[in-house]
Amino acid sequence: MSVIFLLIAVSTVVALFFLAAFVRAVKNGQFDDDRSPAVRMLNDDTPRQNQ
Repeated sequence: MSVIFLLIAVSTVVALFFLAAFVRAVKNGQFDDDRSPAVRMLNDDTPRQNQ
């Protein structure tokens, strides 16, 4: 029975760690621009020089 309490405590600590990492990423602006990365590859081509 004590193993269950240990696993619950460890999983709670891990969940709080990931929650803190997510909140930190949101505050640092990691999720601000969700549109342009999907279309950025379409605009990266450099024009070819015709010879």
